[in-house]
Amino acid sequence: MTLIHIENASKYYTMGEEIIKALDDISLDIDRGEFVAIMGPSGSGKSTLMNIIGCLDVADKGVYDLDGQEINVLKDSQLAEIRNQKIGFVFQSFNLLPRLSAYENVELPLIYRGMSKKEREPLVLHALESVDLLDRKKHFPSELSGGQQQRVAIAQQAKRVVYFRDGRLSEVG
Repeated sequence: MTLIHIENASKYYTMGEEIIKALDDISLDIDRGEFVAIMGPSGSGKSTLMNIIGCLDVADKGVYDLDGQEINVLKDSQLAEIRNQKIGFVFQSFNLLPRLSAYENVELPLIYRGMSKKEREPLVLHALESVDLLDRKKHFPSELSGGQQQRVAIAQQAKRVVYFRDGRLSEVG
């Protein structure tokens, strides 16, 4: 089943009197459960495409459907809701809050979604278990290895339909 459908998408930027074609007529389908790497030389439009797929920006023309929903027609507040509910980002620095335990770092996005503690607890425990960190749930980021911190960041993406990983996957361990 197609999760991401992009058809003839283009994104343009104006620099002075010049129009820069950051993306020019890109089409792409990604199925649910599929892993995709976007690669190319500097200036080829990778970041622009990632920003569009991640609902941080919209294409100037073309079609983008995420999980059956047309994205290009949404307002900024609706795009923010999509990012909150469906899209996760794992950055190279992991962006964990140092004063929160692994459990609390995984729980935080669910709090922002308005879930009750009763709804959050089984999701957090399952997410930590799925990355083999249930026994480290009370540990703070400074007490975890780099690989464990990364797995906490991955656990934060529980219940997302799309998540982006910036950098090498070789550090997961």
